Amino acid sequence: MGEYSLKNIVFMMNAKQRKNIFKQEDIDIICRYGNTIYNTDEHDPDQERAKEIAMGANIIITSWGCPQLSKDVLDQAPDLELIIHAAGSVKGIISDEVWRRGIRVSSSAQALGIGVAETAVGFTITAIKNMWSLSANTRAGKWSEGREKVREVYGITIGVIGAGRAGTHYIKLMNNFDVRILLYDPFIDREKAAALGAEKSELDELLKESDVVSVHAPSIPETYHMINADRLAVMKDDAVLINTARGSIIDENALITELKKGRLFACIDVTDPEPPSEDHPFRSLPNVILTPHIAGAVNNGLYRIGRYVANEIRLYEKGEEMDGEVFESKINSLA
Repeated sequence: MGEYSLKNIVFMMNAKQRKNIFKQEDIDIICRYGNTIYNTDEHDPDQERAKEIAMGANIIITSWGCPQLSKDVLDQAPDLELIIHAAGSVKGIISDEVWRRGIRVSSSAQALGIGVAETAVGFTITAIKNMWSLSANTRAGKWSEGREKVREVYGITIGVIGAGRAGTHYIKLMNNFDVRILLYDPFIDREKAAALGAEKSELDELLKESDVVSVHAPSIPETYHMINADRLAVMKDDAVLINTARGSIIDENALITELKKGRLFACIDVTDPEPPSEDHPFRSLPNVILTPHIAGAVNNGLYRIGRYVANEIRLYEKGEEMDGEVFESKINSLA
């Protein structure tokens, strides 16, 4: 192993989940840094099974379906140094005991954020060009009806709510177009916003001026129903509202009221709760595109997470700064 100490690296997720996320080439990279130990079960581990799997671990890799790493689980791994979450939010995985023991934590939110941002860009282009309505018209035997509502992604204003991993990457991608980008994020100053390629804005100003509003804020108490009736009312006629973040950020009843007026167009990937009821208006309103929470990583996109985890272990073992490290001081501002 040369300069690297041999570690016990435990994959806690079930076998199917592991195969969905990690290609063999990424497993091979991880194997360079220690003994790999796998959960071979086909079902998600509970607390008791997690205690068995975690025994003697130096690094634990978790994902969707894994239980919280409680004191009882951590007691089985007294030499645990690092937890890498092969998914987004670590809030359901990390207990206070993790921080008390000084165990480092990394999330794959950056890898997921790339997919979220790409989806939001796709929604932006197709919605602003009125493609969804035009497709419905042509299927119905029409041709030019609705063409007058087509706009190019040129000379318009894009509003971005939240400069986390997904929001930041969305801004980066949208800077390939000739558009003005406004950013609302209370934790970002004007200089940082400018460095990202955006103008810092207050939320109400952003909503009033934007042709497209893309939501990338975390789901925290401060953002619950942040997009409410009053704020929806100030949006431009024919503005596009995109939500690939969390359903709780938008007051759905208020949005439905505006959508029924035909004033806005919405691209919704997340709802509150999920899935929405079978008779939910999002399913039938003609000015809504509803997708089943697929913005982050689905199918082949999950392999991006596996590569990301392998690279995080490489950085950790080389003593370099990990890209996705999560700190206790910032946990409450994360999704």
